[in-house]
Amino acid sequence: MLGIFLVLFSYILGSVPTGYLVGRALGVDVRKVGSGNIGTANVLRAAGKWAAVLTLAGDMLKGLLPVVVARLTVQNEWLIATVAFAAVIGHCWPVFLRFQGGKAVATGAGTTIGLAPLIGLCLFAFWWAVVLLSRYTSLGAIAVMVVSPVVFWLSGQPLPYLLYTIIGGALVLWRHRENARALLKGTERKVGQRTEGES
Repeated sequence: MLGIFLVLFSYILGSVPTGYLVGRALGVDVRKVGSGNIGTANVLRAAGKWAAVLTLAGDMLKGLLPVVVARLTVQNEWLIATVAFAAVIGHCWPVFLRFQGGKAVATGAGTTIGLAPLIGLCLFAFWWAVVLLSRYTSLGAIAVMVVSPVVFWLSGQPLPYLLYTIIGGALVLWRHRENARALLKGTERKVGQRTEGES
């Protein structure tokens, strides 16, 4: 029963649409700007730097918190990994936005930090480094999703956590399939870049 509660708690918390709520508080519907995504990159485009910072922090916390709660209350690593995955599912398909959510990069980062704090923080720093060097948030996301399972494997993380990085990473990569195509075509928007016709 506790396991079911933890998974549901994680999904519901993951479903909280941080970017949408931050945008609405500032009078902007981020779903109608740029890519229409509720994640940090589009919030930056739609509502500015501080709105993006709040979105990033909120999305990370809703991945981190349920994993930390699960690790403090149960010893079952399979259940803890499932809790992490539930937060990602919640962000991608939130009950509060008719199951139309984001791509789960920040939420996934939060869950990874919860599972393996030092490794998760290093991977988050790696994501930032790729973004800062390339100016493409999507490239950073794709790179870290490819690298994460390798890092978890080499560092000897529990099998459930390793499988989570593989399955969760595959989901995030799938959510970025259009970004990958745009990167290959050279049409992907860089950080803060507006599309033609946007004010």
